[in-house]
Amino acid sequence: MRLFRAFLVLSLLLLPQMANAETLMMATTTSTQDTGLLEYLQPIFKKDTGIDLKWISVGTGKALAHGKDCDVDVLLVHAPALEEKFVADGFGVDRHQVMYNDFVLIGPAADPAGVKGKDIPTALKTFAEKKIPFVSRGDNSGTHNTEKQLWKVAGMEVPGKDATWYIDAGQGMMATIRIAAEKDGYTVTDRGTYIKYNAAAKGDAPLKILVEGDKVVRAPPRARRSSRKPPRNSSTGGSAPIPRRPSPASSLKASSSSSPTPRPENSLN
Repeated sequence: MRLFRAFLVLSLLLLPQMANAETLMMATTTSTQDTGLLEYLQPIFKKDTGIDLKWISVGTGKALAHGKDCDVDVLLVHAPALEEKFVADGFGVDRHQVMYNDFVLIGPAADPAGVKGKDIPTALKTFAEKKIPFVSRGDNSGTHNTEKQLWKVAGMEVPGKDATWYIDAGQGMMATIRIAAEKDGYTVTDRGTYIKYNAAAKGDAPLKILVEGDKVVRAPPRARRSSRKPPRNSSTGGSAPIPRRPSPASSLKASSSSSPTPRPENSLN
Protein backbone atom coordinates (compact mmCIF):
# COMPACT_ATOMS: atom_id res chain seq x y z
CA MET A 1 0.00 0.00 0.00
CA ARG A 2 2.85 2.39 0.79
CA LEU A 3 4.35 1.88 -2.66
CA PHE A 4 0.96 2.36 -4.29
CA ARG A 5 0.52 5.70 -2.54
CA ALA A 6 4.01 6.67 -3.64
CA PHE A 7 3.15 6.04 -7.26
CA LEU A 8 -0.06 8.02 -6.93
CA VAL A 9 2.12 10.98 -5.94
CA LEU A 10 4.08 10.46 -9.13
CA SER A 11 0.88 10.25 -11.15
CA LEU A 12 -0.53 13.48 -9.72
CA LEU A 13 2.71 15.34 -10.30
CA LEU A 14 2.66 14.27 -13.93
CA LEU A 15 -0.93 15.20 -14.72
CA PRO A 16 -0.13 18.65 -16.15
CA GLN A 17 2.46 17.12 -18.45
CA MET A 18 0.15 14.31 -19.54
CA ALA A 19 -2.76 16.47 -20.66
CA ASN A 20 -4.13 15.22 -24.02
CA ALA A 21 -1.28 12.70 -24.28
CA GLU A 22 -1.89 9.00 -24.91
CA THR A 23 1.57 7.74 -24.03
CA LEU A 24 4.01 8.77 -21.33
CA MET A 25 7.62 7.69 -21.86
CA MET A 26 9.80 7.11 -18.80
CA ALA A 27 13.44 6.18 -18.28
CA THR A 28 14.10 4.28 -15.08
CA THR A 29 16.75 2.06 -13.53
CA THR A 30 17.20 -1.65 -14.01
CA SER A 31 16.81 -1.99 -10.24
CA THR A 32 13.27 -0.62 -10.43
CA GLN A 33 12.53 -2.78 -13.47
CA ASP A 34 13.86 -5.94 -11.84
CA THR A 35 11.53 -5.64 -8.86
CA GLY A 36 8.44 -6.04 -11.05
CA LEU A 37 6.86 -2.90 -9.55
CA LEU A 38 6.25 -1.13 -12.85
CA GLU A 39 4.45 -4.08 -14.43
CA TYR A 40 2.19 -4.18 -11.40
CA LEU A 41 1.40 -0.47 -11.42
CA GLN A 42 1.13 0.07 -15.18
CA PRO A 43 -2.50 -1.11 -15.55
CA ILE A 44 -3.51 0.82 -12.42
CA PHE A 45 -1.95 3.97 -13.87
CA LYS A 46 -3.74 3.34 -17.19
CA LYS A 47 -7.08 2.91 -15.45
CA ASP A 48 -6.65 6.08 -13.37
CA THR A 49 -5.38 8.35 -16.17
CA GLY A 50 -6.25 6.73 -19.51
CA ILE A 51 -2.57 7.08 -20.45
CA ASP A 52 -0.21 4.29 -21.46
CA LEU A 53 3.00 4.29 -19.44
CA LYS A 54 5.99 2.94 -21.34
CA TRP A 55 9.54 2.81 -20.11
CA ILE A 56 13.11 1.81 -20.77
CA SER A 57 15.33 0.47 -17.99
CA VAL A 58 19.00 1.40 -17.96
CA GLY A 59 21.56 2.64 -15.47
CA THR A 60 20.88 6.04 -13.91
CA GLY A 61 23.62 7.67 -16.00
CA LYS A 62 22.03 6.49 -19.25
CA ALA A 63 18.55 7.37 -17.99
CA LEU A 64 19.68 10.95 -17.37
CA ALA A 65 21.25 11.01 -20.84
CA HIS A 66 17.87 10.05 -22.32
CA GLY A 67 16.37 12.94 -20.38
CA LYS A 68 18.95 15.36 -21.76
CA ASP A 69 18.21 14.15 -25.28
CA CYS A 70 14.44 14.54 -24.73
CA ASP A 71 13.85 10.89 -25.55
CA VAL A 72 11.61 10.51 -22.51
CA ASP A 73 9.11 12.59 -20.56
CA VAL A 74 9.96 11.54 -17.02
CA LEU A 75 12.81 9.94 -15.08
CA LEU A 76 12.66 7.61 -12.08
CA VAL A 77 16.24 7.27 -10.87
CA HIS A 78 18.41 7.14 -7.75
CA ALA A 79 21.75 8.92 -7.86
CA PRO A 80 21.45 12.21 -5.91
CA ALA A 81 24.68 13.86 -7.08
CA LEU A 82 24.01 13.13 -10.76
CA GLU A 83 20.40 14.26 -10.44
CA GLU A 84 21.32 17.52 -8.75
CA LYS A 85 23.76 18.28 -11.57
CA PHE A 86 21.06 17.37 -14.10
CA VAL A 87 18.76 20.00 -12.59
CA ALA A 88 21.53 22.57 -12.04
CA ASP A 89 22.50 22.28 -15.72
CA GLY A 90 18.94 23.16 -16.74
CA PHE A 91 17.83 19.78 -18.01
CA GLY A 92 15.18 19.14 -15.37
CA VAL A 93 12.99 20.51 -12.59
CA ASP A 94 10.50 19.25 -10.00
CA ARG A 95 12.72 16.73 -8.26
CA HIS A 96 10.54 14.76 -5.86
CA GLN A 97 10.91 11.85 -3.50
CA VAL A 98 8.37 9.13 -4.23
CA MET A 99 9.69 5.98 -2.55
CA TYR A 100 12.75 4.47 -0.91
CA ASN A 101 15.01 1.43 -0.93
CA ASP A 102 18.29 0.40 0.63
CA PHE A 103 21.38 -1.44 -0.53
CA VAL A 104 22.65 -4.70 0.90
CA LEU A 105 25.79 -6.77 0.45
CA ILE A 106 25.11 -10.31 -0.70
CA GLY A 107 27.40 -13.29 -1.04
CA PRO A 108 27.68 -17.07 -0.65
CA ALA A 109 26.00 -18.61 2.39
CA ALA A 110 29.38 -20.01 3.45
CA ASP A 111 30.74 -16.44 3.48
CA PRO A 112 34.38 -17.31 2.62
CA ALA A 113 35.41 -13.67 3.27
CA GLY A 114 33.93 -13.73 6.78
CA VAL A 115 32.20 -10.38 6.38
CA LYS A 116 28.72 -11.18 7.67
CA GLY A 117 27.53 -8.53 10.11
CA LYS A 118 30.30 -6.07 9.30
CA ASP A 119 29.74 -2.79 7.47
CA ILE A 120 30.17 -2.70 3.71
CA PRO A 121 33.35 -0.54 3.60
CA THR A 122 35.03 -3.04 5.93
CA ALA A 123 33.83 -5.89 3.72
CA LEU A 124 35.28 -4.21 0.63
CA LYS A 125 38.66 -3.92 2.33
CA THR A 126 38.48 -7.62 3.14
CA PHE A 127 37.75 -8.54 -0.49
CA ALA A 128 40.78 -6.53 -1.60
CA GLU A 129 43.07 -8.04 1.02
CA LYS A 130 41.99 -11.64 0.40
CA LYS A 131 41.37 -11.16 -3.34
CA ILE A 132 37.87 -12.62 -3.08
CA PRO A 133 35.61 -12.18 -6.15
CA PHE A 134 33.47 -9.06 -6.07
CA VAL A 135 31.18 -8.18 -8.98
CA SER A 136 30.50 -4.51 -9.74
CA ARG A 137 27.65 -3.16 -11.87
CA GLY A 138 30.23 -1.06 -13.71
CA ASP A 139 27.55 0.80 -15.66
CA ASN A 140 27.43 4.28 -14.06
CA SER A 141 24.08 3.40 -12.49
CA GLY A 142 22.94 4.67 -9.13
CA THR A 143 24.03 1.38 -7.58
CA HIS A 144 27.44 1.60 -9.25
CA ASN A 145 27.91 5.17 -8.02
CA THR A 146 26.98 4.09 -4.51
CA GLU A 147 29.55 1.31 -4.69
CA LYS A 148 32.23 3.79 -5.78
CA GLN A 149 31.31 5.99 -2.82
CA LEU A 150 31.66 2.97 -0.53
CA TRP A 151 35.22 2.38 -1.75
CA LYS A 152 35.93 6.01 -0.91
CA VAL A 153 34.48 5.56 2.59
CA ALA A 154 36.74 2.52 2.93
CA GLY A 155 39.72 4.76 2.16
CA MET A 156 40.50 2.95 -1.07
CA GLU A 157 40.45 3.59 -4.80
CA VAL A 158 38.05 1.61 -6.96
CA PRO A 159 40.06 -1.46 -8.04
CA GLY A 160 41.54 -1.29 -11.53
CA LYS A 161 41.96 -3.84 -14.30
CA ASP A 162 44.97 -5.37 -12.56
CA ALA A 163 42.68 -6.54 -9.73
CA THR A 164 41.50 -9.82 -11.29
CA TRP A 165 39.21 -10.52 -8.33
CA TYR A 166 37.22 -7.34 -9.11
CA ILE A 167 34.77 -8.13 -11.92
CA ASP A 168 33.23 -5.30 -13.92
CA ALA A 169 29.91 -6.67 -15.19
CA GLY A 170 28.72 -3.62 -17.13
CA GLN A 171 25.16 -4.94 -16.83
CA GLY A 172 21.94 -4.46 -14.90
CA MET A 173 21.37 -5.49 -11.32
CA MET A 174 19.80 -8.91 -11.83
CA ALA A 175 22.47 -9.90 -14.36
CA THR A 176 25.17 -8.72 -11.97
CA ILE A 177 23.73 -10.86 -9.16
CA ARG A 178 23.74 -13.92 -11.41
CA ILE A 179 27.39 -13.33 -12.37
CA ALA A 180 28.29 -13.03 -8.69
CA ALA A 181 26.54 -16.35 -8.02
CA GLU A 182 28.45 -18.01 -10.88
CA LYS A 183 31.74 -16.69 -9.49
CA ASP A 184 30.83 -17.67 -5.92
CA GLY A 185 31.45 -14.00 -5.16
CA TYR A 186 29.87 -10.94 -3.59
CA THR A 187 28.07 -7.86 -4.87
CA VAL A 188 26.12 -4.82 -3.67
CA THR A 189 22.47 -4.77 -4.71
CA ASP A 190 19.33 -2.87 -3.92
CA ARG A 191 17.08 -4.86 -1.62
CA GLY A 192 14.10 -4.78 -3.98
CA THR A 193 15.96 -6.64 -6.73
CA TYR A 194 17.33 -9.13 -4.21
CA ILE A 195 13.82 -9.86 -2.94
CA LYS A 196 12.72 -10.78 -6.47
CA TYR A 197 15.91 -12.80 -7.07
CA ASN A 198 15.41 -14.76 -3.87
CA ALA A 199 11.70 -15.27 -4.55
CA ALA A 200 12.51 -16.75 -7.98
CA ALA A 201 14.66 -19.31 -6.12
CA LYS A 202 11.75 -20.06 -3.78
CA GLY A 203 13.52 -18.38 -0.89
CA ASP A 204 16.72 -20.37 -1.23
CA ALA A 205 18.92 -18.32 -3.56
CA PRO A 206 22.64 -19.19 -3.59
CA LEU A 207 23.56 -15.64 -2.52
CA LYS A 208 22.38 -14.42 0.87
CA ILE A 209 22.16 -10.99 2.50
CA LEU A 210 25.27 -10.70 4.68
CA VAL A 211 25.37 -6.98 5.43
CA GLU A 212 22.32 -4.72 5.78
CA GLY A 213 21.10 -1.69 7.68
CA ASP A 214 24.20 0.39 6.88
CA LYS A 215 23.20 4.09 6.81
CA VAL A 216 25.72 4.69 4.03
CA VAL A 217 23.73 2.50 1.67
CA ARG A 218 20.25 3.98 1.65
CA ALA A 219 19.03 4.17 -1.94
CA PRO A 220 16.88 7.22 -2.61
CA PRO A 221 14.95 6.87 -5.90
CA ARG A 222 13.40 10.19 -6.95
CA ALA A 223 11.12 11.02 -9.81
CA ARG A 224 11.29 13.97 -12.17
CA ARG A 225 9.53 15.25 -15.22
CA SER A 226 12.18 15.45 -17.89
CA SER A 227 11.08 16.75 -21.25
CA ARG A 228 11.71 19.84 -23.33
CA LYS A 229 8.99 18.65 -25.62
CA PRO A 230 5.50 17.30 -24.83
CA PRO A 231 4.76 13.59 -24.44
CA ARG A 232 4.23 11.70 -27.66
CA ASN A 233 0.75 11.15 -29.05
CA SER A 234 0.76 7.58 -30.28
CA SER A 235 -2.17 8.12 -32.63
CA THR A 236 -0.53 10.91 -34.59
CA GLY A 237 3.14 10.16 -34.10
CA GLY A 238 3.54 13.73 -32.93
CA SER A 239 3.41 15.51 -29.60
CA ALA A 240 0.39 16.51 -27.61
CA PRO A 241 0.20 20.09 -26.31
CA ILE A 242 0.77 20.48 -22.59
CA PRO A 243 1.16 23.42 -20.22
CA ARG A 244 4.73 24.69 -20.17
CA ARG A 245 6.85 25.44 -17.13
CA PRO A 246 9.57 28.11 -17.10
CA SER A 247 12.38 25.54 -16.92
CA PRO A 248 13.45 23.77 -20.12
CA ALA A 249 12.78 20.35 -18.69
CA SER A 250 11.43 18.66 -15.63
CA SER A 251 12.71 15.75 -13.72
CA LEU A 252 11.15 13.68 -11.00
CA LYS A 253 13.16 11.36 -8.80
CA ALA A 254 12.62 9.13 -5.74
CA SER A 255 14.71 9.57 -2.53
CA SER A 256 14.88 8.38 1.01
CA SER A 257 16.69 11.31 2.58
CA SER A 258 13.67 12.44 4.54
CA SER A 259 11.97 9.06 5.04
CA PRO A 260 12.23 7.00 8.19
CA THR A 261 14.53 3.99 8.26
CA PRO A 262 12.91 1.48 5.88
CA ARG A 263 11.68 -1.89 7.01
CA PRO A 264 13.26 -4.56 4.79
CA GLU A 265 9.96 -5.93 3.52
CA ASN A 266 8.87 -2.48 2.31
CA SER A 267 12.10 -1.37 0.70
CA LEU A 268 12.13 -0.87 -3.03
CA ASN A 269 14.52 0.90 -5.41
